[in-house]
Amino acid sequence: MAVNKVYKLNNLAPVLRDLKAKHKRIVQCHGVFDLLHPGHIRHFAAAKKRGDILVVTVTSDRYVNKGPDRPIFNEQLRAEAVASLTAVDFVAVNDAPTAVPAIYAVRPSFYIKGNEYGKKRAISSGGINKETEAVKKVGGKIEFTDDITFSSTKLINNFLTPYPEATQEFLQGFQKRFSLEDILGYFEKIKNYKVLIIGEAIIDEYHYVRAMNKTPKDIIIAARYEHEEAFAGGSIACANHLTSYCKQVDLLTCLGAKDSKEKFIRAHLKSNVRPQFFYHPTAPTIVKRRFIDSPLLTKMFEVYYFVDSLIPEALEKKILSHLKKVLPMYDLVIVADYGHGLLTPRLIDYLSHNAPFLALNTQTNSANFGFNMATKYPRADFVCIDHLEARLITKKKEVASLDEWKEILAAVTNKLKAKRIIVTLGHEGCLSYDGKKLYKVPVLSTRVLDRVGAGDAFLAITSPLVRAGLPVEAAGFIGNAVGALAVTIVGNKHSVESNTLLKSINTLLKN
Repeated sequence: MAVNKVYKLNNLAPVLRDLKAKHKRIVQCHGVFDLLHPGHIRHFAAAKKRGDILVVTVTSDRYVNKGPDRPIFNEQLRAEAVASLTAVDFVAVNDAPTAVPAIYAVRPSFYIKGNEYGKKRAISSGGINKETEAVKKVGGKIEFTDDITFSSTKLINNFLTPYPEATQEFLQGFQKRFSLEDILGYFEKIKNYKVLIIGEAIIDEYHYVRAMNKTPKDIIIAARYEHEEAFAGGSIACANHLTSYCKQVDLLTCLGAKDSKEKFIRAHLKSNVRPQFFYHPTAPTIVKRRFIDSPLLTKMFEVYYFVDSLIPEALEKKILSHLKKVLPMYDLVIVADYGHGLLTPRLIDYLSHNAPFLALNTQTNSANFGFNMATKYPRADFVCIDHLEARLITKKKEVASLDEWKEILAAVTNKLKAKRIIVTLGHEGCLSYDGKKLYKVPVLSTRVLDRVGAGDAFLAITSPLVRAGLPVEAAGFIGNAVGALAVTIVGNKHSVESNTLLKSINTLLKN
């Protein structure tokens, strides 16, 4: 039976050692194999001819880097499907981001890749180079098959897409207006950018509990504590997201002199982020503690630990003095204003009039509802806010049509003298407006684990691209691709890395 060919990788290694002792030549193929097709079958058949035993290692679900909603089939089904082929002798799931551990376990005489890997690719993580090095270290040789190829991604996009019809139609139209090469060109442009990120430092704590029942004496739900974890959020998360896209990322933020959390923050900052910390003399560093019912990650309630007022004037003067020295050196400034007192009227006025390019988000949250409007900035070049924030600015409780949205976005951009704005719509995607035309970009994921931090990732990664001249419709598409990845991350446990995003974009644009 096919399932009898499927081994755990560590159990397979001694079996292969015994076969090598009998002078059997081991051949290895590796991949995702989300959808088996004739190209795979011919690839395996050609690989088998190089030796005696064909081992196929399959990427585990959590390391499939094909974008949101992939893989279509889980690792067990993919392994069994590959094992059903006559040419294949053994299959193992490789629970690692690259094939390198699998190569060291299998120690093949020949490691076989498809002919597309022998060519220069538009997107390369360097993975094939690492695999080549590993194969050489185990005494093997890497070779490439030369046969007809099919793209599993294209087949899935065309015939097994998880997206609704409206999203499919958008992607088909978008592919006609923007090629993958166009998009990649803008990512190349921003590599040497120097970026300053300004905003509050926030520690997001997740306290996982399991709800029990209502207490007998009060109308409250009791819960059993399970565990907790903490993430570096706010402007810290924005900076971390951007490090794999731009050459220099500097962070200006304020910590509390009382319980600063500085050790934790420094430990959770990417090594290439250059922080400039200022210290509020009478406040703690902001902590937002969320209590979460663990089975479904349902947020029950949250507690803020912060001082809800503007920073002291003396601290404001220090920050302003620093900005006057350093601001001219940056290509753009990203302001992530969470409305907790760091961005004072004087700082806002200085940034608005002196930043070389100002990208802005003003967040509405439970502490500042209705008081932290983007229009407190007299000027911004790029604005990224959510639909509630846009409606609060224009006092529109309900919006019934895209024409009404266009009026709202025109009003916001006029007030801010901004040429480009994106309004995120949650599960409905986003709206992009360039001062003339409104573009609706649908959501690009059907799987949501946690929405916390998705907006920060959207702002951080789209801002330098817009600065580089990326059309706002394409910025909306990339932002939604970023969001689709970010909502699969719990809190800010890790960032949306450039390689992961580019692979996702490549997947989305294949047809």
